[in-house]
Amino acid sequence: MMTILERILAAKEAEVSNLKGQKPLSEWRSMTADLPLPRNFRAAMDGRDCRIIAEVKRRSPSKGVLISDFDPLQIASVYEENGATAISVLTDQEFFAGEKGYLQDIREKVSLPLLRKDFIIDPCQIYETRLIGADAILLIAGILRQEQLAEYLQLAKDLGLSALVEVHDREDLGKALAAGAGIIGINNRNLQTFVTDLQTSRDLICHIPEDRIVVSESGIRTRSDIETLMAAGIHAFLIGETLMKASDRGKQLRELLGK
Repeated sequence: MMTILERILAAKEAEVSNLKGQKPLSEWRSMTADLPLPRNFRAAMDGRDCRIIAEVKRRSPSKGVLISDFDPLQIASVYEENGATAISVLTDQEFFAGEKGYLQDIREKVSLPLLRKDFIIDPCQIYETRLIGADAILLIAGILRQEQLAEYLQLAKDLGLSALVEVHDREDLGKALAAGAGIIGINNRNLQTFVTDLQTSRDLICHIPEDRIVVSESGIRTRSDIETLMAAGIHAFLIGETLMKASDRGKQLRELLGK
């Protein structure tokens, strides 16, 4: 039986095939040539105070639908008003009920840097990321070969995009560091089992050079969790389900920020 990740990647292959059928890579490239500069996601993440990337996510493969009255523009506005540093937007449709249009609409509404969160496996998706208005892209080390990761990091840089390189273990981390990743996201969720453990961040942070920005992702539920991770040297956090399930997202965000 296929794992959730294997099913996601199989679906993504079909999606990429469709993208490639729409236009050649040279056309994707030319369409990005004269776009306005992206917002500076990396600069927003840099600092020693608590920084939260608040996520707009309708559902997850493991938890199902997180919110029934889903209004991405209203959610993003609440995040901006209550201290988020950046906003992550799920654009995978089949497994997360995301839409690329959500990101485009949110860009018109808020001024924060936007991270496109999806499963990137081909250069055309990186050009597409720039075209739909994202300022940063998620690259998952565990689903890319090292040479792919290095290539995609360079392409993102050429397009003005920041890249958050996600790792889960020492093998992923070695790949990310060798590829020159400047922003490293430690995913506390094992993408094979979807089980989360904050100890993953605490174990890996000591192997990351101090000149890299580190983001802890998944399983962060309380201010106490954040304080524990900050004591370990992590100051940026990507938080989705905790915020999406909150009855008052603004209040929940302020509490996580310690305000």
